[in-house]
Amino acid sequence: MINLAKKLFPICRSLTGDGNRKTLEILKKEVPELTLYEISSGKKFYDWVVPDEWNVKDAYISANGKKIVDFKKNNLHLVGYSIPFNGIIKKKELFKRLHTLHNQKNAIPYVTSYYKKDWGFCVSYNDFKKKFKSKEYQVVINSTLKRGSLTFADCIIKGKNKKEVLISCNICHPSMANNEVSGMIVAINFIKNLKKIKDRHYTYRIVFVPETLGSIIYINKNFKDLKKNVIAGFVLTCVGDDNEFSYLPSRSGNKLSDRSAVNYFNFNIKKFNKYTYLDRGSDERQYCSPGVDLPVCSIMRTKYNTYPEYHTSLDNLNFISEKGLKNSLQMLENITLIIENNFKYKSTYKCEPKLGSRNLYPEISSKSLSPLSNSKKNNFINYLNFLAYADGKNDLIDISEKIGVGAFDLIEIKNILLKEKLITK
Repeated sequence: MINLAKKLFPICRSLTGDGNRKTLEILKKEVPELTLYEISSGKKFYDWVVPDEWNVKDAYISANGKKIVDFKKNNLHLVGYSIPFNGIIKKKELFKRLHTLHNQKNAIPYVTSYYKKDWGFCVSYNDFKKKFKSKEYQVVINSTLKRGSLTFADCIIKGKNKKEVLISCNICHPSMANNEVSGMIVAINFIKNLKKIKDRHYTYRIVFVPETLGSIIYINKNFKDLKKNVIAGFVLTCVGDDNEFSYLPSRSGNKLSDRSAVNYFNFNIKKFNKYTYLDRGSDERQYCSPGVDLPVCSIMRTKYNTYPEYHTSLDNLNFISEKGLKNSLQMLENITLIIENNFKYKSTYKCEPKLGSRNLYPEISSKSLSPLSNSKKNNFINYLNFLAYADGKNDLIDISEKIGVGAFDLIEIKNILLKEKLITK
């Protein structure tokens, strides 16, 4: 996973451009089922219009014949969507177009100007104080902004049922490891592992789009299918660091995606950060917007805009880890496994069945093994409690909440009860 991150991290991505295509082509080599799409500049989707395509060959600032800011060394140096420029500029005018962070002196900020034709550069505060001593500077921005297209991709892994679980991640930010690269990596590895599972109940739709505009286009082009089939969805972002997990609900807060994520975090993670929909800031804004109302929440490690490295050059490969990525992948797989098993179950017997004859209950009675004792050996009490609420009205998550055992941990118990024909689905 880290090796893939190293391939993706240096690429200059934006709303449009060759960097996005290169990124998706790398991902397609990992998962050939990925389908790429191109949407022409000028096309309108709801209230938004696809802008001209932006690409950069080179950009730098030099003083006294020496480059002091170089796009090729770090693509965050150039304000996203900067228009072409080549000329000598006075210090006072240049400083109006420089962006820096006084409170993070070693960090290069990430700045964009998608919808206003402008240009600028970003530098660390320390470099600004150290390198900008001249009265005039040569500025070169060898960029193009012309009719082209916006690129996005999806991958649909079919299950037994046409109902879908949607997973969405972004491809539009340049060199930021946690904010951008981590979501793509976890999503791609999720697809790889998903393909190995033969008895998938649901169909999975995994989407790779530039943030905001990409999800708006995707919703517009797939609205009927999304509304008809999506039963749960997750925006996957900022999942590469080693900090606590975070959850941001859908607009209603009570969809299957919310219930499964919260249940898993409460019972299996226990310490996590829970936000409200008022804290939204990624593509859950589009998927959950009025009139769309898809059941989509966001699952993260450290939430965007809450860690100091966010949207700076400090969100680099050192900020993510193999362990962080793998744990996030496991989290996503376990939450979707809850969804795969979240049906209503009904006991096949009136009164309690005889579990002892099925080796699910001790045949010898003792105080230490009483169903009312607190012994950790009493896993059989979970069988009894599951059966007590298996009335055909409660689904797996309902039963989990009622008996105080995580839905993920109840899957094995449910499977045994099904095998013994003590419940029906």
